[in-house]
Amino acid sequence: MIKKQQAMKKVILMMAFAIGMTGAYAQKTVRVEKVKTGTEQAGNGEAEAASPEDETGKSPSTGDLFNGLTRPVTFDRMIPPYALEVTFNKTVHIIFPATIKYVDLGSADILAGKADGSENVLRVKAALRDFSRETNLAVITDDGSYYTFNVKYADEPTKLNIEMKDFLHDGEAVNRPNNAQEIYLSELGSESPLLVRLIMKSVYENNRRLVKHVGCKRFGIQYILKGIYTHNGLLYFHTELKNSSHVPFNVDFITFKVVDKKVAKRTAIQEQVIVPLRAYNYVTAVNGKSRERTVFTLPKFTLPDDKQLIVEMNEQNGGRHQQFTVTNAELIRARVINELKVK
Repeated sequence: MIKKQQAMKKVILMMAFAIGMTGAYAQKTVRVEKVKTGTEQAGNGEAEAASPEDETGKSPSTGDLFNGLTRPVTFDRMIPPYALEVTFNKTVHIIFPATIKYVDLGSADILAGKADGSENVLRVKAALRDFSRETNLAVITDDGSYYTFNVKYADEPTKLNIEMKDFLHDGEAVNRPNNAQEIYLSELGSESPLLVRLIMKSVYENNRRLVKHVGCKRFGIQYILKGIYTHNGLLYFHTELKNSSHVPFNVDFITFKVVDKKVAKRTAIQEQVIVPLRAYNYVTAVNGKSRERTVFTLPKFTLPDDKQLIVEMNEQNGGRHQQFTVTNAELIRARVINELKVK
């Protein structure tokens, strides 16, 4: 009997020990879970404190990444873009009022380039079918104009041939935004392309003859220099071609070159060709019994005493070539343009 009681007591003690160990383990587990839960809550609290709703977190495409130290670009500073649709199976042609000097594509999804044999026509098309991302296109022309387009894909674009010239105002500044600025080109130095065009137009429309002794006349064709003007480091040559015959005169090319006045025998002729920067009303043909005038813009240059400027005009498929000479005396008497008078 006593042995049975002792055995029962051992069993009860072992059960109690086992129950105690299980309870301690459960309490420890609960404590660990509480500690973890508290840590996670604290972490969330810190995250919320570090990223309040009024601040746009870590996205590089949103929020004020300059910490409020810069001014935002307002809409009155923006150049409004044109909408342009392109497709894969068709080409969109854009005709600009002046020679294209610069083209930039926003992505490789589109292709663009000058039309062969043309300087003011840009062809644009999609490089792949159904591109989903909108891209952009920027163009600068030699008259100082800047054009920008937002481009997207369309199966059937509604506009395939686009003219950018404003026929209502003839591309003048009256139809430009109030905040529009001119694009300055390196070839014109510090002169605005728009101002160069206005000067050439003013010289052409006023049509004054300041130089009366420079020119040539052969085969019923007379080619004369009417005036030389200067403004801000550029020279403007006003020329006139008169055809007194009944046969049309087709211009092949015109060259401005600086040569030596006297060339000794067996001496190589040294020529410096001066390429005109701009031309207003460039003459390519003069019909019989008519006359045409052209204003050329040239970079500033002077002539030493032993040099002279020769202006040559060659006839296409003909022999009625014209040539006249300009010395430094005429260059230094160039009329300074202080004001514009456009009719």
